[in-house]
Formats: sequence, C-alpha cells, structure tokens
Amino acid sequence: MHFRVLSKFCVAKVTKSLEQIKRIYSFFLFITQEFSTFARMIRWKVCYALLLATVFTACNHQPDISMEPGNSVYYWRTDLRLDSTERAFLHHYHINKVYCRYFDVVQNDTATGPVPNATLTFNDTIPDGIEVIPTVYITEDCMHRWHKGLAEKLVRRIRQMNETNDIPDVREIQIDCDYTAKSRRTYYEFLDSVRSAWGGRVSTTIRLHQLSMPAPTVDYGVLMIYNTGDPNKFDERNPILDMRDVKPYLRYLSEYPLPLAAAYPVFSWLRTIHAVNVEHTVEADEILQVKHAVEQERPSLSAAIITYHLDKDNINRYKPETYEEIYHH
Repeated sequence: MHFRVLSKFCVAKVTKSLEQIKRIYSFFLFITQEFSTFARMIRWKVCYALLLATVFTACNHQPDISMEPGNSVYYWRTDLRLDSTERAFLHHYHINKVYCRYFDVVQNDTATGPVPNATLTFNDTIPDGIEVIPTVYITEDCMHRWHKGLAEKLVRRIRQMNETNDIPDVREIQIDCDYTAKSRRTYYEFLDSVRSAWGGRVSTTIRLHQLSMPAPTVDYGVLMIYNTGDPNKFDERNPILDMRDVKPYLRYLSEYPLPLAAAYPVFSWLRTIHAVNVEHTVEADEILQVKHAVEQERPSLSAAIITYHLDKDNINRYKPETYEEIYHH
C-alpha cells in the first residue's frame, strides 16, 4: 500500500523536477564544454548525482507516507452501546480503530475556566481487536487564553476513564478543536503540554480552513472533510459537504507538512429554521467526488480512512457499495 501511494506521488514530483535538472545540466554543459576529457567525466558524475538527489528529495518530500493503512470510525454519542447492525459494520468493513469521544471541554460561565461536559457512559464494549482512541472535543473559546494545568487535567481524566471502564492498552489520544488564527498559538502550546503529559501518540483534527496555517507538532492529523459550508446559506449549498466549498483548499494538500488521515461524513443534520424542520444529508456521489479530488492532490489520503460517525441510521443511509468505495484504498 505504501509503495503504491508513494509511486503515484513520485511520478508527479520527479516529472516536474526533471525539467529543473535539464536547465541545470544545460548550464553545466556550457561551462565545461571547452574542458578536457576529465572534465567531461566529472560532468556526467555531477549530472548523475543531481538526478539521484532530485528523485530522493521528491519522493522524500511526501509528508505522510508513514500513515498506517486502515479503516476507522468515529463514535460520537454520549452512551457507548452497540447494536447488531453497528457490530456487523465494524466486522464487515474491517474497522481497526474507533475514535471514541470521551467528553467535551467547554468554557464555564464562571471564573473557574474550562470544564468537562457530556461525558461518555460506558454501557458496552468495543469488540476485541479494535483499537480505542479516546477523543476529546474542545470548544475554540477555551483556547483564547492559556489555562494552566488544563492539559494535565484532561490526560488524567482520560486515564481514569480507561481504568474505570477496563479499556486496556490505549496508545493514542486525539484532540478535536476548531481553532482559528486567534487561538492557534495557545492551542498548539496546549497540544505540546498534552503530548508531554500523555507520553504516547497524540493526533488532532485538521479542518480545511486550517490547512493554510502552520501545522501543529503532533503525530498526525485527521483531515475533517465535512461541515465545509456556511449553515446560513443552506439554500445555496449543502453545509455538510459541497465540492465547491472543498475546491479552494485542495492546493494546500500536497505541501501540508503533517501526516494526514481522511474523515468523510455519513451523518445527517436535522435542524429547525423559521419553524420548519430541515434535514441535511450528503449524496453518495458528492462524497465520492470529493474523495477522488483530495486523493488526486494527495494520493496517500487513501491510506487511512475514517467515517463520521458510527450509528445504525448512518449505516442504513448508504448502500454497501458506497461504503466499499469510501473505504477503498
């Protein structure tokens, strides 16, 4: 899998770099054309070295060849309880990771600072052989200023929940935050503190608008390819996913210096607008069109695929063939 992804990326990079090699070699040829046979021999060695260096640099430039291939899901309810349909889904699509939301962190109205909210209740277990990745959502306003000890409290709470509910061998945690240019620096410092307190792998979500910012210092990011539109313009575009909203950000993908997995929406959004119930869903063709487009820009995004989120209604919303295409590597 890694070699196939790397190969597709290298072809594009090497083709572009060979044009630069031609120009460099032509200049070198001009300089040495009047020199001896020894100079011509040196010229070929230099050319060969330049070619090797270019190929190595182009292939080595791909930032996410180390992503582990696999299929994953998010679990985003407050009650951990799986029915037979959901268990069958995990088995049929060879799900090897569940990003399980443990709790949210929200800004308290009082002066006490951020507090946990909507904590997950464990009334069931994830099937054996599937890795559980505790995930915590932090509201952006919590990162408007530094809160001393917040990272340590968060990690301690995750460890307590793992121990209380017999969740063994947790190697990784994920932090989810819709950070902005205003909150980015504080959030990145917070992530560094989380990494230090946890001592293992830490990942974070990356929204499309965050691709233009410097990358955080985490092990990898999950590119959230949903909630891409303006909810107030729902009559013009689907706020969950629309190719027209994704397209402006595609140019950032190939150069983003962080390993990335890709997360796609399979959920619906029901809300009331002017006393009228409006349900947003995404057509299967739209999901697959976007998937194709992002993988064109960054082929290795086909390695690690996540769907948001595991739920019987979401499973039944799409045909099995659609899920096969989404999870196609």
